[in-house]
Amino acid sequence: MGDPKFPAEVYLERIASDMKIIREQLGKALTYMADAESEVPEKMRRFVMYMHDMHDVKNMYQELGLEVPSYVMREVERCDDRLRQMLSEQHSDGGTFEKVRREMAKDPENRWDHTRQLERKPI
Repeated sequence: MGDPKFPAEVYLERIASDMKIIREQLGKALTYMADAESEVPEKMRRFVMYMHDMHDVKNMYQELGLEVPSYVMREVERCDDRLRQMLSEQHSDGGTFEKVRREMAKDPENRWDHTRQLERKPI
């Protein structure tokens, strides 16, 4: 292979410098992700996108004047129930939406009353 152009230490310093940059940038990206998820969890965001896609598939059949296949309707129905479940989880104690509502309720300039949703009625 031949003699290296530079001593090994030079290459190691370059690698260490590159790794430092990567570590800093990854840390920044993770901070942005955590900040975004403090408002809407990624799981919820992705599910709602999927549900919206299924809604579009259903509409596509209807726009073409075709009957919506039963398997598409069953999936739309499943998504409806799952969305209700996920919203219930997020609005319950400790859920992301519940935490956001508590913060929102502190703002005196809100157009909507978010405090009414903070109390959970007994079943």
